[in-house]
Amino acid sequence: MQELRLGFLASHHGSNVQTIVDACKEGRLNAKPRVVISNNSRANVLARAKLESIPFRHLSSKTHSVFEELDRAIADTLDEYGVGLVVLAGYMKKLGPEMLSRFKGRILNTHPALLPRFGGMGMYGMRVHESVLAAGERVTGATVHLVEGEYDQGPVVSQVEVPVMESDSPDSLRERVLEHEHTLYVEVLQRISAGDIDLDSISATRTSMKQPAPPRYIGPSE
Repeated sequence: MQELRLGFLASHHGSNVQTIVDACKEGRLNAKPRVVISNNSRANVLARAKLESIPFRHLSSKTHSVFEELDRAIADTLDEYGVGLVVLAGYMKKLGPEMLSRFKGRILNTHPALLPRFGGMGMYGMRVHESVLAAGERVTGATVHLVEGEYDQGPVVSQVEVPVMESDSPDSLRERVLEHEHTLYVEVLQRISAGDIDLDSISATRTSMKQPAPPRYIGPSE
């Protein structure tokens, strides 16, 4: 079983980061958080990193006004801390060619819906859940996928279904999906560590969201 060397990119609260860090501390995940990077100097995720004694950096257009230099700085920082797998956790910026090339097939992200549905540019946060409810969907979920050049277009690694209740509001749906998203992210990382998920194979053979992995159903009581 391989110990994963994790680097996190996050923009705001960092609840997924905290969930993964907690799983590492509790021995449920064979991984080591190496560094947290945020484009937001006031992001709560940086306070979380400091509290957990994880190195952290603020890297954004304020620290690097040229996009290519920022792209390179992020990649260099991850390399500096020996990161082997990049975990996006609510990171609201598009990655550049240096990151996508240097860490090809080694960048994971989550999306609070069953991609390819309700994904793409502008579909993030509460907008996703509002769209799910407006469409009258009875099932939604969460997706972990590899990151490529366009928003939400990388190959699916794993998905979990979450039922939509008649009484759901965007807020209540968001909370329930987020809970399962946390569980799914840790599960996927542990399966990568155990060798049950081969990212090289997924990156090579599933080049589009048109062939997602079958979702795992989680019922209301779980």
